[in-house]
Amino acid sequence: MAEFVPVDPFDLIIFGGTGDLAQRKLLPALFHRDGDGQFSDDSRIVAVSRGEIDSEAYRQWVRETLEAQLSAKELKENVWQRFAARLHHVALDMQAETGWDDLGAALDADAKRSRVFYLATAPSLFGTVAQRLHDAGLTNERSRIVLEKPVGHDFDSAREINDAVGAVFAESQIYRIDHYLGKETVQNVLALRFGNSLFEPLWARGAVDHVQITVAEHLGVGQRFDFYNRTGALRDMVQNHMLQLLCMVAMEPPASMHHDDIRNEKIKVLRALKPITREVVNRVTVRGRYTAGIVGGEPVPGYREEGENPEIKNAAQDTETFVAIKAEIDNWRWNGTPFYLRTGKRMARKLSEIVFQFKPVPHSIFGEQPLTPNRLVLSLQPEEGVQLTLMTKEPGPGGFRMRSLPLNLNFPDAFAVTYPDAYERLLMEVLRGNPALFMRRDEIETAWRWIDRIIDSWHTRGVRTHEYMAGSWGPTDSFVLLDRDDRRWAQPE
Repeated sequence: MAEFVPVDPFDLIIFGGTGDLAQRKLLPALFHRDGDGQFSDDSRIVAVSRGEIDSEAYRQWVRETLEAQLSAKELKENVWQRFAARLHHVALDMQAETGWDDLGAALDADAKRSRVFYLATAPSLFGTVAQRLHDAGLTNERSRIVLEKPVGHDFDSAREINDAVGAVFAESQIYRIDHYLGKETVQNVLALRFGNSLFEPLWARGAVDHVQITVAEHLGVGQRFDFYNRTGALRDMVQNHMLQLLCMVAMEPPASMHHDDIRNEKIKVLRALKPITREVVNRVTVRGRYTAGIVGGEPVPGYREEGENPEIKNAAQDTETFVAIKAEIDNWRWNGTPFYLRTGKRMARKLSEIVFQFKPVPHSIFGEQPLTPNRLVLSLQPEEGVQLTLMTKEPGPGGFRMRSLPLNLNFPDAFAVTYPDAYERLLMEVLRGNPALFMRRDEIETAWRWIDRIIDSWHTRGVRTHEYMAGSWGPTDSFVLLDRDDRRWAQPE
């Protein structure tokens, strides 16, 4: 049975401690972990922001934040009292050279205690904050720094950020977070592949016809309009989340579960990705942008109508909210097996899944009855689980009738224990000093090189965005992308 193991005493310093990420993800995640008894009594959480509020006012703000997100059953008073006692706030302008002594005074002087600096800030501040921490004497060999995505907006900016942070922290102290790597199903890929003799011989071009990776969101860009207008779906989702999922399912068996063994195999996949050049970009990529439609039975506006600033709205015409890509991996295992990636906002529903479509049987002995090729589906959200479809005979009289049925492993049903969500797991791995679920510098930069090539090809060839109605599964051209290869997107159930 799974059990929660406490971590050693720590100081967790959250830069951007009153921001959106802290409010939606970090503080609820930390509260849950505290509720399961994983924090020592003397561990502390120090929020840093420009707000001129004292620690007591910050605790009240956190209480209101948790009340808005958690049920009364989750927000237990005894846990809250313990959690509130850990919370402190330091007002600080992160770009200024002064004020860092106040942060130092708020931290525990014990040099043996872990100090984790979580940068829930704009990437442009990563290097500045790292240098200010060093200049103020707040770092030591037990310090760790967490960088939220995106690390840069292209290869050059990513390298600049990595250089700046790397000048202060060793690579082993830098944790580049991608919350998809904390999901149970993503981690279960390792168990599924390398803990069962059944799948590994089939996990290759000889048995797999193609692989589909879908990350669909039913929400629009909303209050992130300004950010999304500058970024787009390719930079926001494909460069990190989707390429990390691709690496996890396509990599070779690592020598061990050691973090560098796993990362070494992931970087090989990224280096083997076939470049998407201007000669092929129109055939293997699709850009889309949602228009007004119906999602969940409610009317929703189009992308351009969600921006508040008229000038930004007018400049938003080329920003993609949807991307579909036919990716190919040039190596022995996967040569000739396409990986179809798609991600979009305002899709029919929230869905993240990886689909392995196996090749059809070479010869059917069942006459004219159609045989559906086997399919392995790894579901990441809204529910996590594994499904394998098999052909079987329908019981009863009336002849030999074949039917495709699923074998299901639904994680919530199969495991009674309530397991941590992705952010909870990743936070605990940072506090334990385990970098296995985080991205190494060469992964980030190699992924950006591949993405930059696509962006350059889009600009050179003038690849435009295709409109799709909110509440659909993307533009028509994304279906044509697979239709050219006589394939279809898996129909979500």
